[in-house]
Amino acid sequence: MSGIYIHIPFCRKACHYCNFHFSTQVQHIDDFVEALLQEIKLQKGYLTSPVETIYFGGGTPSLLSEQHLNKIIAALHKQFTIVPEVEFTLEANPDDISELKTQLWKSVGINRLSIGIQSFQNEALAWMNRAHNTQQSIQAIEFAKAAGMHNISADLIYGTPHLTDEALLKDIELLNYYEIPHISCYALTVEEKTALHHLIQEKKIENVDAEKQARHFDLLVAELNSKGYEHYEISNFSLPGHRSKHNSNYWKGIPYLGLGPSAHSFNVHSRQWNVSNNHLYIQSIQEGNIPFELEALATATRFNEYMMISLRLLEGVDMSELATRFGEAYTAHTQMVLTPLLTEGKLVKTQKGFAIAKNARFLADGIASDFFIV
Repeated sequence: MSGIYIHIPFCRKACHYCNFHFSTQVQHIDDFVEALLQEIKLQKGYLTSPVETIYFGGGTPSLLSEQHLNKIIAALHKQFTIVPEVEFTLEANPDDISELKTQLWKSVGINRLSIGIQSFQNEALAWMNRAHNTQQSIQAIEFAKAAGMHNISADLIYGTPHLTDEALLKDIELLNYYEIPHISCYALTVEEKTALHHLIQEKKIENVDAEKQARHFDLLVAELNSKGYEHYEISNFSLPGHRSKHNSNYWKGIPYLGLGPSAHSFNVHSRQWNVSNNHLYIQSIQEGNIPFELEALATATRFNEYMMISLRLLEGVDMSELATRFGEAYTAHTQMVLTPLLTEGKLVKTQKGFAIAKNARFLADGIASDFFIV
């Protein structure tokens, strides 16, 4: 099986923390969609197996009109074999969600909605420069559920200066009240070249507090676990049967095609990514060329990525799978690094291998880097 990711590079407003590729010049969206349709044709041979997940990300995919969606979906079905039970996710901002739109999305085949709530606290939303408010988030959830779209994922951002422990717990209570089956929780990170980074450098706003973020992470894990959510990946929680299939396939190393500016594609042996510039992307596609860079993945690179991803997952590293993929030398290297980490209590043994200890999950990426081969 395989997946398709489509990057919609437009937003009405720039969030202070965001370093994803996007443009606020939404008047060019028609030109972009025409280029995207052409890229779909040009990339029809990239995937060699049926598509079981489609994910519209961004940017803000909920800016797409009904006509845009119908054209894109028709083109995908024409060029790729898509399984009948495809998981079809659309990211949406609360301020874009209406009763009419949720009904439209369901009618065109979208069966999973990822809502960028980030917080139910208006002060935190204003600090992030989000375009919506608390009431719009609540209405968005109610509109989606009324339309019969119950497979909903909600994003939360924790560790912002104005978000108290009590407010974070209230956010979780609201999501639990609405029976949201999937929740993605991200620590606020300060990326270079973002408005947030600039404002902090200029000392116009308060910097993030690492100790507070660690405390918020522990609160999230404890509270969501108590409500029946499975902590299946460092940033992701789900009720039984509601893991994100699309993202899970990323983490399992299943091939995927990325379409649109800045989108990445992966076919096990190489990775490629499109140019992060809307004008250059559209111009190149109009000339019949896909503007991408290509990286052939050396064995060491694939091993490092496998360790990074596996140690973020509940199941951890499968030693049998590792040996099959990478051979004796990489298995011996792993065993050598593993021993002291087990002694320190950062890792624990599992039936198939090992995983991050519960009290060390917030440090997962750093622990994974101990295994890296450079």
